[in-house]
Amino acid sequence: MQTESYNQSEWLRSYYFTRAAFSVIWIAAAIAFAGQPGAAAFLLVSYPLWDALANLVDARVNGGLRSNPSQTLNVAVSTVTALAVIIALGVGTHPVLAVFGAWAILSGLLQLYTGVRRWRTQGAQWVMILSGAQSVLAGGFMIGRSLGAATPTILDIVPYAGFGAFYFLLSSVWLAVAVYRRAHS
Repeated sequence: MQTESYNQSEWLRSYYFTRAAFSVIWIAAAIAFAGQPGAAAFLLVSYPLWDALANLVDARVNGGLRSNPSQTLNVAVSTVTALAVIIALGVGTHPVLAVFGAWAILSGLLQLYTGVRRWRTQGAQWVMILSGAQSVLAGGFMIGRSLGAATPTILDIVPYAGFGAFYFLLSSVWLAVAVYRRAHS
């Protein structure tokens, strides 16, 4: 059982680190290609698709989709979001930001649920819970901004991705410290 817990902690540490790395790369690309509509559109669609894939893989590693209903729902929400972004891109940047805002709220609530559920077995999930709450707040901010007069760009989503990267990296480090402490206590 202790080996299983260690393997689970190692998986989560690697998973969180990979999510952080993707977000940092996405941010760099968003900044670099902000003025190029085609590249920005690709990045805007790829972000929720990556989230869907990451949740799918994590759910499968952790007992399957049936055992992880919040992640299963997050896979569906993120996939639908990517499709909604494609549609919104044809309308304008205000709807794109609104779609991202709605997605941030829904995925944040699902992340909160997943973090609370995992806390019982893995501990060290306070960062993911905090991240989920921040995602909900950021989603509300993005929706409010999408209703404003200023024309949104991909750079309006960069802070959201940045906070996500920070929380995933912090979770990875926190889990590594927890594993180290358990091994040396």
